[in-house]
Amino acid sequence: MSETLIAALFIFVLASFAGFEVITKVPPTLHTPLMSGANAISGIAVIGAMVVAGPNQTNLVTIMGLVAIVLATVNVVGGFMVTDRMLQMFKK
Repeated sequence: MSETLIAALFIFVLASFAGFEVITKVPPTLHTPLMSGANAISGIAVIGAMVVAGPNQTNLVTIMGLVAIVLATVNVVGGFMVTDRMLQMFKK
């Protein structure tokens, strides 16, 4: 295995543990308001996926970029739908 792959896997594992710890510490009452902030991060992921899928490299890179665009877009739309539903609960 190359050193780059090992470093990338190491960062992925550390990020997974850190994300799990952060998510489990958030109380349920704060989860939905924090999701609206996370939508901005997913929006950045959509832009990054477009950058990856844009250039004509290999077919695998283009397909993976397209999959990333679809998944990040679903995440953004779903997050806004949940946030909107939560805000509708507060209207009279």
